[in-house]
Amino acid sequence: MGHPRRRGHPHAHPRGGHTACPRRGALPAVAALLLLFLAVSLLSVAISAPRLADRHHGGLGASSRRSLRHPPRSGWTARDGLWGSQLASNFYGCSNASRKFLDSSIATQSDRYLIIVTSGGLNQQRTGIVDAVVAARILNATLVVPKLDQTSFWKDSSNFSEIFDIDWFISFLAKDVKIIKEPPEKGGKAVRPYKMRVPRKCTPQCYLKRVLPALLKKHVIRMTKYDYRLSNKLDTDLQKLRCRVNYHALRFTDPIQKLGEKLIQRMREKSRYFIALHLRFESDMLAFSGCYYGGGEKERRDLGAIRKRWKTLHTSNPEKGRRQGRCPLTPEEVGLLLRALGYGSDVHIYAASGEIYGGEATLAPLKALFPNFHTKESLASKDELTPFLTHSSRMAAIDFIVCDGSDAFVTNNNGNMAKILAGRRRYFSHRRTIRPNAKQLYPLFMNRGNMSWEKFSSQMRILQKGFMGDPLEVMPGRGEFHANPAACICGKTDQNSVVKSIPVSNRQETIDSTGIRKAIGEPAYPIYTDEEADGSDSEEDPTGEGEEMITEDDLNAREEMITEDDPAAKGETVDTEADDESLSKQEDSELEEILSD
Repeated sequence: MGHPRRRGHPHAHPRGGHTACPRRGALPAVAALLLLFLAVSLLSVAISAPRLADRHHGGLGASSRRSLRHPPRSGWTARDGLWGSQLASNFYGCSNASRKFLDSSIATQSDRYLIIVTSGGLNQQRTGIVDAVVAARILNATLVVPKLDQTSFWKDSSNFSEIFDIDWFISFLAKDVKIIKEPPEKGGKAVRPYKMRVPRKCTPQCYLKRVLPALLKKHVIRMTKYDYRLSNKLDTDLQKLRCRVNYHALRFTDPIQKLGEKLIQRMREKSRYFIALHLRFESDMLAFSGCYYGGGEKERRDLGAIRKRWKTLHTSNPEKGRRQGRCPLTPEEVGLLLRALGYGSDVHIYAASGEIYGGEATLAPLKALFPNFHTKESLASKDELTPFLTHSSRMAAIDFIVCDGSDAFVTNNNGNMAKILAGRRRYFSHRRTIRPNAKQLYPLFMNRGNMSWEKFSSQMRILQKGFMGDPLEVMPGRGEFHANPAACICGKTDQNSVVKSIPVSNRQETIDSTGIRKAIGEPAYPIYTDEEADGSDSEEDPTGEGEEMITEDDLNAREEMITEDDPAAKGETVDTEADDESLSKQEDSELEEILSD
């Protein structure tokens, strides 16, 4: 990885120059000059590394007026990994199917069709598309190109082919899942699908028990509100299929991709390296968090009015939320974090965000720390942006491309865009990805007025270890798979690698000297025939007395129970798995859609 260019040393002697020895009588004068120079040097150090006098609770946009001094302009120029990890070269993305993963021409049953309707903003829908492909594989069904959400909070009328390259999507996955553009027809008319939903994080066994019986009878199933409807934990081949979809099959259309690449090029023309920042400091996010940022009665009134939209939100405790790390950092705090990590004020930043609460007054402290501040609106011409302006998902796609192409990506929340980009950047060479360790940073920001810049910076670097996107900083199986696709990351081995087998989840895996786990002898996901689908799941329920199967005989009697219109079915959104970063509470649908990206 490259590193920032060092500035020329200010005290270097001219090449080939010589200095004459002073005469004895000149020594007192020389000593006096040396003392004067030393005093000036000490004074300059005190100015360039100030005490941090500004505190958190002074209100949005006010800190730049309170701060008398700023951190040093120059960055951390040692070989410190500002723009990448030195360990990254030991790892690479690996998502090829095993030899036991059968071709779709063998696995797909001809009379099974799955239609998926996604939910939320661009990146929430992306997770639904990825999981839809895997669900179709589990059911041995043909997948109809997923329908995008056009009615939610985001109000984007775009269809799949207007955001993603539909032909590439179908052809790339042809050996994994058969995909068609339109629903099947019978007698010249589209077959009316049977509507249903599944619980959040439904396991493969859950799909076989809940969906497959209906699919066998109705042949065409339409699943709505499809987001996070597939388990986080799957076998290796299915996880690798997730990666093939997410990192290879989903390409943006040419107009979106070309503009995104143009913006990356324009950032590169300004600087060799640049940071992309997903600021996520819009009013809806702040209102949901229930946090307080020192804006007085106006802030409480503004955000309180927004919170009233969601009846499910409980009364907030701002201080508790801040202590628990559930509050986004302010733009100024993000700037201080980056400067403390060693990024100089000459670094260029691309900000991906909506309308920041407080506007320019809120952004002013960040821009004071990083004057080279850019957005897609400042980099692209009006004519270039016009085709995308009325489509929020296409605008989000442009930001996604630039963030993905940055040298360092900084996220200020744990939403879908942050998770997907974090996982993608791990998969492609573990590019630098910074997540604020908000819970641990809270006391540091609160006490920053009582310490020197050097101490503040030192503490920041300690607290951020494990939150910089380095290899192995998150253990395999921990967190959301989209953020940590461990099954799709392999370590490079050599003759000196130490490999040992350990039992994990009743199967053998190997760990080499790089620490990456690799499954060996992993069975491919089985093909289920119509007859086999009626059998009990030996792994989950060996007695067959657990969750009741929906068989063809009693499907008609129980249709109302599993249809989309049944209130009981609508309530089947309880998370059945314990996950560290999963959504543990079910807010209403609009709230979920607003906060998803």
